[in-house]
Amino acid sequence: MTPSDQGDLLQEQFASTSTSSDIELDEAPKGQSVSVKLQETDQAGQYLLTAEDAKLLQEVLHHKLHLESTGGLDSETRRFRFQDLEFTRQLSTFDRQNPSFYSSQFHGFFTLFWLGVALLLVKIAANNWRVYGTLWGKNEIINLMFRKDVLVLGISDFVLCWSTTLCLGLQRAVLRGYLRWSGLGWLIQNIWQTAYLAVAVWWTYHRDWPWTHTVFMVLHCLTMLMKQHSYSSFNGYLSELYRKRELLKIRLRRGLFYIPPREARGGDLDVACPNQIKHRHSIDHQSSVDHQSFRRSSATDHLLALSGRIESGTPLGKDQMESLRALLEREIELLSDGLRGHFSSTNHYPRNLTMSNFCDFITLPTLVYELEYPRTERVDWVYVAEKTAATFGIIVVMIAISQNWIYPVVMSTLQMKEKGFTMQQRLQEFPWVLSDLLFPFMMEYLLAFYVIWECVLNALAEITRFADRGFYADWWNSVSWDQFARDWNRPVHNFLLRHVYHSSISTFHLSRVSASLMTFLLSACVHELIMLCIFRRLRGYLLILQMSQLPLVSLSRTRLMRGRRLVGNIFFWLGIFTGPSLLCSLYLII
Repeated sequence: MTPSDQGDLLQEQFASTSTSSDIELDEAPKGQSVSVKLQETDQAGQYLLTAEDAKLLQEVLHHKLHLESTGGLDSETRRFRFQDLEFTRQLSTFDRQNPSFYSSQFHGFFTLFWLGVALLLVKIAANNWRVYGTLWGKNEIINLMFRKDVLVLGISDFVLCWSTTLCLGLQRAVLRGYLRWSGLGWLIQNIWQTAYLAVAVWWTYHRDWPWTHTVFMVLHCLTMLMKQHSYSSFNGYLSELYRKRELLKIRLRRGLFYIPPREARGGDLDVACPNQIKHRHSIDHQSSVDHQSFRRSSATDHLLALSGRIESGTPLGKDQMESLRALLEREIELLSDGLRGHFSSTNHYPRNLTMSNFCDFITLPTLVYELEYPRTERVDWVYVAEKTAATFGIIVVMIAISQNWIYPVVMSTLQMKEKGFTMQQRLQEFPWVLSDLLFPFMMEYLLAFYVIWECVLNALAEITRFADRGFYADWWNSVSWDQFARDWNRPVHNFLLRHVYHSSISTFHLSRVSASLMTFLLSACVHELIMLCIFRRLRGYLLILQMSQLPLVSLSRTRLMRGRRLVGNIFFWLGIFTGPSLLCSLYLII
């Protein structure tokens, strides 16, 4: 999120405050102050209000004008940024705790799948015992995973995780007023994120790690990178809201919005309450629709007049000053609502800027930061043990499949290059390599989905008592690639939706189509980066395949395909079935 994300809402820079002379605001954050002067005019009871930066007051008035034009003050609400997602209590589709799992008509196929996987594992072990005398066979994959730098990988990952605390220090510096998020703070954060990713990628190259270490390190780095970006963007935005609210509070405490006429100075101040001010310019609530429309029109005219006077520097009367005070008091209430969490009134900014809150977010199975999340009452450790055992069991199956059906194909392609086969000779083998990888890659694809989104994330969610287990939807029923992108990986989708799609619209004023294109492009570039780290060469195959999904999305919305769910699902599964093996074959052969 860039400084311009807050530009329409948070553009105030003040120097000091005064009535007839400047008054220093020692309550304001360090380095931030305001200059507002009230000067007497020739007419008794009227005062001239000027501000070195009038955007703060104009913004409040413009917000009120918008509310008046869309429904009046009675329906007054504020839609803050980063309120585009809502976390709720829900369970994943294949979770045994989900009542709908056992009532599904396809539950028997789920049982059949895992029974087949178990029998496949038994067959592999029996063949290995007969040929090699061991259950694991030659063990090339396991040796690859553990023969080099396992301790270094663990230490590197430890440093990778704890270095993220720099974001917390930066947000505390923003809170204390040493710098502004909408300026230097945003710049520092983005420089840090770039360096964070660059160092992690360089380290994998420098250590010359095998692909197993590389995949773990790069994927974990990208996960921590997205968490840091979300944490900093959210709290940076709240810092601007908090600063604005505190400045408004200081003004009200100083009594800067009402000075009595010269002849009444020294007596009691006749300050009207906000409700009286509101009704001073409105008709009774029980009036007809016509009267309500007239009331909105009258209030709008009043706000327009008040805005025009502040902007032009013309005198304000006593009633106008009190109206302004009431509006700012209401603005403080709205800002306070934006600084609170969704599930309790005790957790709010800046109380969340603690090490415990930061570490809690880093361990949660979500990439999108919120002040609060729905939580379960307790941890079911039997459930955690079940998911942990399932995780290691599936990893064993994946290693066995890789060892028996993927590793031999990969080694044969490498031998072709070592023997000096020409490009034409290698391309002649391309269809056979592709066909040999189709089924094992499809199996690995399904197992990788299950072990990550059903086992690992659910176990982590149970340990942290994270109640929103909607890590995926029924992506297997997808009829288009945009539906698959939404349902396959909900944590990443939520991050891209908030911090790429919506931010590109608000920052660069892109259309929805252009924002979708930017989101797809960024996702494709990140995936290509992973392939670069694995194969140590840049080819762009994955980027091209992912970007080719865009015309396929457009095709799915045409009259030819609209409503043809079976055809759409067939095309989707053809892409899933051939995509991974095609990609790997391209990198191996060419």
